[in-house]
Amino acid sequence: MEVETMVTDERFMRRRRFRVRAFGALLAVCVSGAPVMAVDAGAGLELARTWCAACHLVEDGQARAGTAAAPFAEVAGDPAFDPERLAAFLAAPHPKMPDMSLTRREIADIGAYIAGLRR
Repeated sequence: MEVETMVTDERFMRRRRFRVRAFGALLAVCVSGAPVMAVDAGAGLELARTWCAACHLVEDGQARAGTAAAPFAEVAGDPAFDPERLAAFLAAPHPKMPDMSLTRREIADIGAYIAGLRR
C-alpha cells in the first residue's frame, strides 16, 4: 500500500510541475505583450476573394458583388469596426451568411485585411 501511495504522489507532483510550467509560459506571453497569433492581411484578402466576394465588394476593381451586403471599405470606415468584434460575429452562426467554417486564424486574417482598408 505504501508503494502505491508513493507512485500516486509522484504522478501528482509530475502533473503539478507540468501545470505550473505551462501556466508560467502562458503568463510570460501575456505579460510580455507578445502577440499570441500573428495576422496576415494578404491571406485575409485571398480568403475574402474566395468566401466573401459573392456578396461583398472586397477590393477596388472587383467586377461585381451582391448589393445586399456592405462593401468592405464601408465596414472598415465604420467607427464601431473592430477586428475582434468581427471575429466574434464570424465565429457565431447567423442566418444571413453561409457557415464558412473558418478557423480562428482565417477570421483574424480577414479582420486584418478589412482593418487595413481604413482611410
